[in-house]
Formats: sequence, C-alpha cells, structure tokens
Amino acid sequence: MALSHDARIAIVGAGKMGEALVSGWLDCSKPPAGTIGARNLLAVNRSQERCDQLRRAYGIACTLDLSEALSADIVVIGVKPQVVPCVLADLKRADPTGDRMRSSVFVSIAAGLSTAAIEGMLFEGARVVRVMPNMPLMVAQGASGVCGGAACASEDVAFVRDLFGCLGVAQIVPESDMDAVCALSGSGPAYVALMVESMRDAAIGEGLDAETAERFALQTVYGTARYMLERRIGPEQTRASICSPNGTTVAALDAMVQAGFPEAVRAAVAAAARRSKELGNVQ
Repeated sequence: MALSHDARIAIVGAGKMGEALVSGWLDCSKPPAGTIGARNLLAVNRSQERCDQLRRAYGIACTLDLSEALSADIVVIGVKPQVVPCVLADLKRADPTGDRMRSSVFVSIAAGLSTAAIEGMLFEGARVVRVMPNMPLMVAQGASGVCGGAACASEDVAFVRDLFGCLGVAQIVPESDMDAVCALSGSGPAYVALMVESMRDAAIGEGLDAETAERFALQTVYGTARYMLERRIGPEQTRASICSPNGTTVAALDAMVQAGFPEAVRAAVAAAARRSKELGNVQ
C-alpha cells in the first residue's frame, strides 16, 4: 500500500488524539508521512467551531458531514469506544451496500474494540487495522501497538504501522495482545504521571520547594528513560548500577517493595486490561 499524491486520509472525531495525528503527520519528513500535505487530510467533527479551529491551525479540510469520509483511502476512527457503533452505523446508512467504502482501510484507535467487532459493524470484507496509541504521540514520542483484521493485507497493516511509526514507536502485535498493550503503554503515561506527582510531593515533604521538586522529578523520569534507550540497558541492570550496599537507593527500594509498589503496578495493569476487554463488549 502507498499513498498517491491526491490520496485522502479522513480522521473521524478529530479530538486531541486526532489533532495529534494531523499535526504529527504534517510535520514528519520520513516516509510514508513525509508525502502527506494538508491537501491529503480531512477532519470530521460535529462542532463547527472545532472545524474552524482545525482549518485555521493546519489548513486542512474539515466537515460536519460524516459521509464525506466515504471517499477517503484511509478512515481513522478516532472517537471513544462507546461512540464507535453510532459512527459506523451512520457510515453504513450513507453507503448501505458498502460499494464506496470497499477500497478504504479503516484504522480504529478505540480501546478494547476488536477488528472483528468493527468488521461486523461495517460490511463483510472490510479492511480494518486496529491501533492502540498513547498520549506521547502528541509530541512524536508515542508507543503504538498495531494489528490487522481478517480481510486486511499484510501490506495494509505494515503501512499503518509505518504511518504511526512516524510519531514514535509502532509495532505489529497479535490482536490477542492488544488489551495488554492498552494496559501497558495506552494507560501507562498516567502511571508515570502519578509517580512523578508522588515523587514531587514526597520531596516537598522533605523540604524542597514545589517548582524544584516537580522539575527534578520530571527530569529524572525523562533522563532515566533516555539513558536506558540510548545505552540499550534494561531496567534491572539500570537499577542495580545505581544501588550501592547500604546506600540511600537500596533503602528507598526496600521501602517501595515493603509498601507494595510492584504489586500495585501489577494490579493497575491488570485492571486496565480487564477494562479494555469490557470496552470491547459494546459490540
């Protein structure tokens, strides 16, 4: 699969994540997003005010009319999982036979919804790719799991992976792993934010001012992740390299384990995975 000069990508929803896709693809210089210009993008949103804002900011077309997405080569379904059935039902009403949509690839970024569920809401043979991105995609540092439906060619899935890879890291995974991806990287930024918040508040309790505490907590998380990525060093080795016998880090880690930190993280990921499965039941 490749994008022609006049190819069209429709982004249905065009909320924060949809806008991040628009902004990121327009800014990206590497393929396949490097060939995407404002002429290739169509946003669909039910708010005229939102459409006007997107037009001014990015020079793209934006419409209130969902049926205009039927002519797109790629249709990104960027609405909440509970809203997806209504959106796809509206698309089917606009094209009952599916003739106009058969050449489109549908990309869902809705948590929990399986490719089979989306195919069932569209038409037999619908080409569906499921993507689970996360919030850092908004600064081109996302982590996106990608999988294809039954009717999707491997080239379609690889193309969507590369498209999202322009905005961070994207990897094709079995669909059976997508709830775990949602629980790990999809919800993960909130776990990190809670840890930064907790580190900041603890440091304030030890006497640091709030601004310094937050700045140091953020830089510590960012710097540690970058160190491990660039040096290709795993978390266990990184943790061990910081610890010295009877030192402050060992005392801190012992306290974290005793307080149940590893169990709390496991419980959080398990709860998010369960909720992802529940969201999939909207079909």
